[in-house]
Amino acid sequence: MSLPDEEGNQDESLESKTLSAEDQVKDHSTGTRVVAGQIFLESGKSDSQSENEENFHSQEEEKENSGEELNSLEMSNLLNKDLEEAEIQSPVLTAIGGTADGEPCHFPFLFMEKEYAECTADGREDGRLWCATTYDYKKDQKWGFCESEEQSNKRRQMQEAEDVYQIGMKILNESSKKAQKKVAYQYLLKAADMNHTKAMEKVSYALLFGDYLKQNIQSSKELFEKLTEEGSPKGQMALGFLYASGLGVNSSQAKALVYYTFGALGGNLIAHMILGYRYWAGIGVLQSCESALTHYRLVANHVASDISLTGGTVVQRIRLADEVENPGMASGMLEEDLIQYYQFLAEKGDVQAQVGLGQLHLHGGRGVEQNHQRAFEYFNQAANAGNSHAMAFLGKMYSEGSDVVPQSNETALQYFKKAADMGNPVGQSGLGMAYLYGRGVPVNYELALKYFQKAAEQGWVDGQLQLGSMYYNGIGVKKDYKQALKYFNLASQGGHILAFYNLAQMHATGTGVMRSCHTAVELFKNVCERGRWSERLMTAYNSYKDGDSNSAVVQYLLLAEQGYEVAQSNAAFILDQKEASIVGENETYPRALLHWNRAASQGYTVARIKLGDYHFYGFGTDVDYETAFIHYRLASEQQHSAQAMFNLGYMHEKGLGIKQDIHLAKRFYDMAAEASPDAQVPVFLALCKLGVIYSLQYIREINIREVFSHIDMDQLLGPEWDLYLMTIIALLLGTIIAYRQRQHQAIPRPAGLRPAVPQQEPPPEHQPPQ
Repeated sequence: MSLPDEEGNQDESLESKTLSAEDQVKDHSTGTRVVAGQIFLESGKSDSQSENEENFHSQEEEKENSGEELNSLEMSNLLNKDLEEAEIQSPVLTAIGGTADGEPCHFPFLFMEKEYAECTADGREDGRLWCATTYDYKKDQKWGFCESEEQSNKRRQMQEAEDVYQIGMKILNESSKKAQKKVAYQYLLKAADMNHTKAMEKVSYALLFGDYLKQNIQSSKELFEKLTEEGSPKGQMALGFLYASGLGVNSSQAKALVYYTFGALGGNLIAHMILGYRYWAGIGVLQSCESALTHYRLVANHVASDISLTGGTVVQRIRLADEVENPGMASGMLEEDLIQYYQFLAEKGDVQAQVGLGQLHLHGGRGVEQNHQRAFEYFNQAANAGNSHAMAFLGKMYSEGSDVVPQSNETALQYFKKAADMGNPVGQSGLGMAYLYGRGVPVNYELALKYFQKAAEQGWVDGQLQLGSMYYNGIGVKKDYKQALKYFNLASQGGHILAFYNLAQMHATGTGVMRSCHTAVELFKNVCERGRWSERLMTAYNSYKDGDSNSAVVQYLLLAEQGYEVAQSNAAFILDQKEASIVGENETYPRALLHWNRAASQGYTVARIKLGDYHFYGFGTDVDYETAFIHYRLASEQQHSAQAMFNLGYMHEKGLGIKQDIHLAKRFYDMAAEASPDAQVPVFLALCKLGVIYSLQYIREINIREVFSHIDMDQLLGPEWDLYLMTIIALLLGTIIAYRQRQHQAIPRPAGLRPAVPQQEPPPEHQPPQ
């Protein structure tokens, strides 16, 4: 499985893109086209832009009509002047040594009947660069080196390091076997030792996470420090992470913020994401929704632009705490036996199994690696059997193109038409895309709209998304932001990333809705968490399942810094279980408490209850019943947690952190039983105990003598109550005497008073013969 860019093998992934200063401060006006590169029409411009352009063109026309202010001679003079300035500004190389030391190099120069426009190593066995200082080297023999011997050695060393790095990367990208990847990292280690920057980045992350190299946080820290000195944004971001999490260094949120900021300024998207989360949650900085919006929107723009027609990979969010609490609960992962069973069905010709496996391999996820070759094979088998869904997905694959399937609009169109004719919404949506962009057919907005509407009516998210885009941009229909909002909302319910992105842009700019920074940030955050770095969630989970808790916790901690709630809860869980030896025993609970707190603030119920438990028992903090009560109450009121209700009942029963109140305790116990069937047995036992306590407390509180003194027997039983009482007593006495006499008669005599019965021997005739 390939790893995300910040520590893996994808050099050209989103995280490695360097952003210009303009990109980093760019804002999106109300008229911005928000479909992440999906719509490329002029109608997306804002009114102010159009007016400015019209004014600009009218001014140009006025200039042209008012006479020729610049004639051709003046233009040529300006051009020559610009060329002269360019020549002056271009760097001039001076020959070092040779036969023309100190003289400027002449470009181009002639050597061996070939012209050279730059320094060359031709003709030299040592590979050192040189140049001629006159045009004809053969005639004048005037030359010198372009670099000193030290510079030459350094250049050759870097070239050698680059060659070693490329070998390592080639093995890493072409092989899926772990043994081969380990070999690749040995090459990268060698290149890193030769100060190759990219190799150092790869190796430092591998050492941090224990990917194909033995985990060594101290060594990774040293490499990150070296990279930071060289100005590497990846190194700066990683060093910020070490200071934030206190791994290999003393924790310092101030230093972490500085390094994250430098990394973000260098264009590192992970650093931008971390800063976005920190400003959103107010971690180490003053809470600022607008600052969070700036960082998250920048990252979301790149994530959205990277989304392909096939939708990208699936993000698996598996909570370790839930797996332990509910072992039978499905984690979303498919067991190997189940996958083999589906493969067996597919081989036997089961069309549904073929389509299902095709989709699994197309997108990856649920324990299945992305594999376009196998996806293509399964879809082909199902399509040959006449399955419309398989035909539509084949159309998608041909439309998108990949290493396995060559891009072909014509082939894609054929498959889309076949599927659409059979009423398949995926095929209808694909056909709509073909007419919208003119892929294999002339552009026809009416037909595009018609097919998108058909797909949307059947609930297909791509159809809903594109329909929303057409209404937003006014393509084939009148602009209608309310309709756009409706279809984007429908597509977002199906989990489409671009739908979240478009809704975020609308809320950020106040287009068609009231502007809401908070809503926009939450939506942009959702988009950012679908980036390629989310693959690290599965890598961390696999590390944990393989028994490597140290590697898993470091990976989860980095993802937790990026704001992934599931990573925060998983990191806290591993620390809570004391399974990570890289964290000191005295630090596990305080760090776990920190991440439970962050996960709870994002709405995770178990984390909120854990916060209550930590304050109740004093794990990582002082015992504080009042704070524990507050956390339990929040979990009860906001998430309706049965566990929290039961805990509140217990605290009311005992008077911990709140005034003792048995009635409220019973109420919370009853609420817990109603909230979850699993709570009914412990609630029954708790209520039995509560009943006994209540009875004893009642008896203790009343005065028996005082009670009897207030009883008026004449009023209660009448004036002859004493006769009734004597009759009852007499009857009771008679009953007891009769019972005792009957019992006395039934008593048997003692065994010692019984007469002995002597044993008689059998008569002689009955004895056996001798």
